[in-house]
Amino acid sequence: VQLQASGGGLVQAGGSLRLSCSISGRTFRSYAIAWFRQTPGKGREFVAAITLSGGNTFYEDSVKGRFTISRENAKNTVDLQMNNLKPEDTAVYYCAAGGEYDIRAAFEYRIWGQGTLVTVSS
Repeated sequence: VQLQASGGGLVQAGGSLRLSCSISGRTFRSYAIAWFRQTPGKGREFVAAITLSGGNTFYEDSVKGRFTISRENAKNTVDLQMNNLKPEDTAVYYCAAGGEYDIRAAFEYRIWGQGTLVTVSS
């Protein structure tokens, strides 16, 4: 499985961006696809995840109601729609496959895409 993240950019506070994680190869051994984010000097923070079998979704509290994760089967992507962006959402966003035992834990994810930078100006 290979993952490739795209869609980052510069946006003003209150604006929207849509990130896309393109999936190639077999995902049947992965429990979920998740988005994490990272700022300088900090570890990767869980943002959202979707299970590949049931489509169940999980969100970090600070993004609930603003971000939506979805699987786009026709495009074979997992997208993250981010609305009402805040300066504190500024980070490099990564998508990852795994999460079998703890869907929110970065160490449970074995496969990572490259990051895409999201910058939210105030």
